[in-house]
Amino acid sequence: MVRRGLLIFLILLVTAGVLLTQARVRAAPEQPIAYNHQTHVEAGLQCLFCHTSALRSDIAGIPSVQKCMGCHTTIETDNSDIQNLAGYWERGEPIPWVRVTYQPEFVYFSHQAHLRVGENCETCHGEVGRMTVTRPVVEMDMGWCLDCHVRQEESLVARLSDCLTCHK
Repeated sequence: MVRRGLLIFLILLVTAGVLLTQARVRAAPEQPIAYNHQTHVEAGLQCLFCHTSALRSDIAGIPSVQKCMGCHTTIETDNSDIQNLAGYWERGEPIPWVRVTYQPEFVYFSHQAHLRVGENCETCHGEVGRMTVTRPVVEMDMGWCLDCHVRQEESLVARLSDCLTCHK
């Protein structure tokens, strides 16, 4: 009876740990400016308009204050978040955005390579264009990446599942 109770306790403990981890993974960090992707997508902006580096480098990049102010010197200037943005611009400071998605330092990932083969931003980042607050939608761990890599064209699977493809 004691063993059964201990087993149930351990199962509940593991379940609670998994649920708490998932909640933490999907939590949206507090940002210095309440940026709303949905508003910008509804205005006609595409991901690559702001995240221009994704097409020509490994990283997608975070837009500069200058990029944001290119529109917001005239759009929504009475909005408090835009006034906060303008404050960074006037002080010549970058916005101290808090990362939403992480990869360990030992992992090599290229946005450019994935876009080149037809993947879109939503594959990994979810429907960001429908988010008012950006949050991670999946835990981008090795199993998740490999699951996608092994579903590719058979001639590519060996290369895509080689450790050195992602670990450099």
